[in-house]
Amino acid sequence: MTDTYHTITNQIGEGYYTEKRSKFLAFAHHVETVDEVKELIAAYRKKYYDARHVCYAYMLGAERTDFRANDDGEPSSTAGKPILGQINSNELTDILIVVIRYYGGVNLGTGGLIVAYKTAAADAIAHSQMEERQVEEIVSYTFTYPMMNDVMRIVKEMNPRIISQTFDNTCELKMSIRKSESDQLRARLKKLSFE
Repeated sequence: MTDTYHTITNQIGEGYYTEKRSKFLAFAHHVETVDEVKELIAAYRKKYYDARHVCYAYMLGAERTDFRANDDGEPSSTAGKPILGQINSNELTDILIVVIRYYGGVNLGTGGLIVAYKTAAADAIAHSQMEERQVEEIVSYTFTYPMMNDVMRIVKEMNPRIISQTFDNTCELKMSIRKSESDQLRARLKKLSFE
C-alpha cells in the first residue's frame, strides 16, 4: 500500500488552445472538497458569463475514487472525459481542471473537440507545479502524567505532527502521522500502557 499521492500546489496552472477561431482557456486548481469545486465552477461561470461552455473534471482523495466529468452542453464525452483523462494520465488527485470555450463559429466535430479539451487540460497541467504529499492518519493517545517522559520520547523519535495536546492529571495527545507508520506508533504507545 502506498501512502503518498500526487497533486498540484495552490498556484493556478493556466492553459490555452485555439482551433478554427474557437478559444479554450484552461485552469488547474488544487481542491480538497466538492464544496470548493462548486465554488470555483460558479466563479468561472460568473467571470466568463459570455462563454459558450464551462466544462470541467475533478479528482479528490488519495484513493482517487471521488471524481466527476462535466461536458456542459458539448456532445457527450467530448469535454469532461478528455479533461479527466489528462488528470488520470498524470496520476493526479485533489485537482479541478476547468476549460472555458469561446465558440468561433466553426464546428470542430467530436474528434476535434476531444483533441481541443485534452490539449487545453494538458497545457494547464504543464503550467502547474506538481507535488507529492503523504497520506496521514490521526492517532490519539490518552495517558497519565507520570508517563509523560516515555510518551514524549516516542513522539520525538517518530516525529508525528501534533494536532492537539492536553496535559493534566489525564493527558491526551492527538497526532497526525504518515499512514505507513501509524500502526508502529500505536503499538509503541500501547506497549507503554502495560509497562
